[in-house]
Amino acid sequence: MSLAESKTNLLGLTRAELESFVEGMGEKPFRARQLMKWLYKRNVSQIDEMTDLAKRFRERLKEVAEVRTPAITLTQVSSDGTRKWLLAMDGTQGIEMVFIPEPDRGTLCISSQVGCAMDCSFCSTAQQGFNRNLTAAEIVGQVWLANRELGFQPGGDRVITNVVFMGMGEPLANYRNVVPATEILMDDLGFDISRRRVTVSTSGLVPQMLRLAEETNCALAVSLHAPNDRLRDELVPINRKHKIAELLEACWRYVEKQNARSITFEYVMLDGINDKPEHAYELVELLRGRPAKLNLIPFNPFPQTKYRRSSAAAIERFRDILNRHGVIATTRRTRGDDIDAACGQLVGRVNDRTTVRLGSKLISVAVQS
Repeated sequence: MSLAESKTNLLGLTRAELESFVEGMGEKPFRARQLMKWLYKRNVSQIDEMTDLAKRFRERLKEVAEVRTPAITLTQVSSDGTRKWLLAMDGTQGIEMVFIPEPDRGTLCISSQVGCAMDCSFCSTAQQGFNRNLTAAEIVGQVWLANRELGFQPGGDRVITNVVFMGMGEPLANYRNVVPATEILMDDLGFDISRRRVTVSTSGLVPQMLRLAEETNCALAVSLHAPNDRLRDELVPINRKHKIAELLEACWRYVEKQNARSITFEYVMLDGINDKPEHAYELVELLRGRPAKLNLIPFNPFPQTKYRRSSAAAIERFRDILNRHGVIATTRRTRGDDIDAACGQLVGRVNDRTTVRLGSKLISVAVQS
């Protein structure tokens, strides 16, 4: 381990952890609040620039701490304004994050793991395998870095208004690091993003969903992608462990515990696979009368995939059936597909350390809790 890597990365510490850290240095807790303002309100990374800290404290702090973000390897800009960054991790590893600008918001899609072990058959990320979980500092560092790259100015308009954990990885399989990261995102001394604008996505790790309902208050999105267990077993292998009925029960409990408006269900549209009228009617039976919104996602192809995108007519027909029968459904506009930044296309660089994939044989999922 290098000297730099042995230092504490301040970006990975929640407010309580930062207070404990400075108290361990013999300082008062208010120093933690000062540090957070420099880190997140002013986007400062150099301790010497934190000028309202006593010089003696700054010198001691530089010996034991730093602000370290992933390094940008490649930046791509789509014709529609979407930006994608490839970030270096551990020398040979790489993750990707994406910024999607819209007139009324700016959404940053961040990664939680190097690769993914869930092995969803329609997802390019899943085909890369899995290497490791990201630390809380590496997760928060993505948002800090994107702010810098997008020209964030202290006191200016917010560039990033929404953060979604929909990049590489299964967020709830990295529970130990994702939850503190969401805390920093929502802390008023952190990025100060509304809880309704921080969304954690999951393919359906039910025990972690139930725990999340008790321990945090961010929005939740669930990758459903099929209306019955037979089909979902094929598309989303974790369904072999947690069936749809169990998954939905966890969703409704989450809404109840969090006093949330609804759960967003993601549903990728695959030609001839899950896009038939009978599938739409099955979804109606599952979701009608429930606090649910369905987000229909046109499939984004990648090399060697066996799937095709549903036609625009099929997607419209599917959406109309749902809406007519009381299930709120919208179609996601595809963004950034010319730079492979669309949903399901993120690949990064992954040295696969998995020995058995969920799709080939059901295994216990390694979860940091």
